[in-house]
Amino acid sequence: MLDKTDDISVAADNWLVQFEDALASGDEILLRPLFHPDSYWRDVLALSWNIQTLNGIDTILSELPGHAERAAPRTFRIDPDRAAPRKVTRAGTPSIEAIFRFETAAGRGHGIVRLIPDAADNNRLKAWTLLTALEELKGFEEQQGHTRPRGQAHSRDFRGPNWLDQRKAAADYAERDPTVLVVGGGQAGLAIAARLTQLGIDTLIIDREARVGDNWRKRYHALTLHNQVQVNHLPYMPFPPNWPTYIPKDKLANWFEAYVEAMELNFWTGTEFAGGSYDETQGRWTVALRRTDGTARMMQPRHVVMGTGVSGIPNLPEITGLTHFAGKVVHSSRYDDGENWTGKRALVIGTGNSGHDIAQDLHSSGADVTLVQRSSTLVTNIEPSAQLAYAAYNEGTLDDNDLIATSMPLALARRSHALMTEQSKELDQALLDGLERVGFKLDFGDEGTGWQFKYLTRGGGYYFNVGCSDFVAGGAIKLAQFADIETFAAEGARLRSGETIPADLIVLATGYRPQEELVAKLFGAAMAARIGPIWGFGDGQELRNMYTRTPQPGLWFIAGSLAQCRINSRYLALQIKAIEEGLLPRDVGPRANLA
Repeated sequence: MLDKTDDISVAADNWLVQFEDALASGDEILLRPLFHPDSYWRDVLALSWNIQTLNGIDTILSELPGHAERAAPRTFRIDPDRAAPRKVTRAGTPSIEAIFRFETAAGRGHGIVRLIPDAADNNRLKAWTLLTALEELKGFEEQQGHTRPRGQAHSRDFRGPNWLDQRKAAADYAERDPTVLVVGGGQAGLAIAARLTQLGIDTLIIDREARVGDNWRKRYHALTLHNQVQVNHLPYMPFPPNWPTYIPKDKLANWFEAYVEAMELNFWTGTEFAGGSYDETQGRWTVALRRTDGTARMMQPRHVVMGTGVSGIPNLPEITGLTHFAGKVVHSSRYDDGENWTGKRALVIGTGNSGHDIAQDLHSSGADVTLVQRSSTLVTNIEPSAQLAYAAYNEGTLDDNDLIATSMPLALARRSHALMTEQSKELDQALLDGLERVGFKLDFGDEGTGWQFKYLTRGGGYYFNVGCSDFVAGGAIKLAQFADIETFAAEGARLRSGETIPADLIVLATGYRPQEELVAKLFGAAMAARIGPIWGFGDGQELRNMYTRTPQPGLWFIAGSLAQCRINSRYLALQIKAIEEGLLPRDVGPRANLA
């Protein structure tokens, strides 16, 4: 490997020059020596108009030349405004990492190449991973910076509507329908609406809650985010530098409200999406909206974006005898505050983040708490272990780190998280031993890939310990296994041993139903079957039906953490803009090119 900074930059620049020449020639013979036999190419819209990952030199070369011929990529250059080429270790493999910029016939993008030596070819440096990601469309750039709107200062009409009049009229939709209707006003809905608005696309967010931010504000009293502030910014408006490392839920909710105002997003609160149907001929939806004031509205947007999270339907499992319980039963999404249960007895069923946090909140409020484990759970201390995945965000710029996150192929991300999981197990060994001593069942994810892949595949099944595990290990919060419960009676849980765990409150921290069930509820079973599974990984190396065109034209899905929504909202918005400008077909048939 090369050691000097200058040599590293030269190596990266030379590779890009050869890559551009080989793409222009369309000659596979020139391309093949540039890629390591075990290489990965992730293209995010730039060349294929798809979000896809290809693995292996033969697979890459079977598609790359054809996409390059259509998209005409050129001017691959190291980006002087980004982190300089450097030596890094990703997924346990040392490499030279370089951020570059390029353009196509109709777009501009950024990418990352990682070079490693090929031992079978005299240690020649070759691409191990390559990212090509679309960032903007020529002629349709975002309305900011030098392209910001001028407003009314230049030629003002003193008798006409002012800015506030125009904002109210825009948000009323009295005489028009939005081009895009976004369902859900959490981080997913705000991120995609902000991106679309900057691209000049008329967008309306609807949310059934009474106030912007209520989807966070109404969660349980003690909730804070479990990852750190530097990871969690929304597009365009980073959190202020004096914000706490872990953001309280009410502070985040108030920020959402300020964000909607500052970004001039059209947002209808107290509005429920009642369902819709799609006209294939017109390329439009007919959707029904119900408002809390009793009014109804039919709209015909061209696109509907579901920003309701991984799923909006609480999972309420059939539990033998639970209807006989005389106390209160509440799903975790409706749990409020432990202060209401001081001196009472509580059972919390479920050992993910919500279950543990609610159990700790109840215990801290003076309740007698038993945590009921349904299945094995990954537990990791919130610091430092849970933050290992975000270590890159502690240095460098947000844009660079987002691009690095985008650049990691699924297989290498799994390898990287498996390494981090092993590291976290060593850091957390004392805690894990204590939990096992009291009978807590632990796991570390599929093939040891940790909490991140539990989230990406099932949306939960892990806990970031902020103290509850210590209470469980020490016996202050009691532990029971769901398998040991025979039934529920009026007074509580009756165990197979004949004992009874008395309770006044049962909290079902049992997660949420798959998002395809919400689709079936709102759009019908036939459409849900047409779209198929949402979230998680199927045969491919990308999340299913997420951030990209689905088998149902005009229906899109965005979900995930603030970081996931910030990153992927860019790419979802670019696809909708490209469709509106005729650069991309609505369906998921053969991809149009950027030209």
